[in-house]
Amino acid sequence: MASGRAHDRATWLLALPFGLLWWPWLGPTGAGAGGLAFLLGGLWLSPDLDTRSNPTRRWGPLRLLWWPYRRLLRHRSLLSHSPFLGSTVRLLYLGALLLSLSWLAQPLGAPAPGTLTGLAGQLWLQHQPLLIAALTGVEASAWLHLIQDGDPMPRLPWRAKRQRRGRVR
Repeated sequence: MASGRAHDRATWLLALPFGLLWWPWLGPTGAGAGGLAFLLGGLWLSPDLDTRSNPTRRWGPLRLLWWPYRRLLRHRSLLSHSPFLGSTVRLLYLGALLLSLSWLAQPLGAPAPGTLTGLAGQLWLQHQPLLIAALTGVEASAWLHLIQDGDPMPRLPWRAKRQRRGRVR
């Protein structure tokens, strides 16, 4: 399993090449969206947000937002360290937090923040290629993390018991 520094170093090293992969189709804007999302995915939305880690510390005072996530998920669980599912859970968690906070920030008597979901749909329709590059960047950085950890299989409840008994590596 790689250290936090190794994960960070690999993320920084591969963000530019990953971004440049998008250049032929989306130009410099797509390259920037893909590369920046790769960086953000590896440094701030890492699978290791389920522990006290460098990605958690990078959130500064906002790291408290990730406390429930960390309490609900075991480290390297199916919901945090799985391809596709892990990134989806982290993005949905962050989206739900932002939606909740925007709802709480509304003054009394103001309309509900349902317009936020309308805004997301509008962004998707207008900037679909860039959003695909960004979402792919977040997912690719998660794959890099899982590959570096060396064991791509997340801890499943029945697998964890076998590991404690010494039957599975």
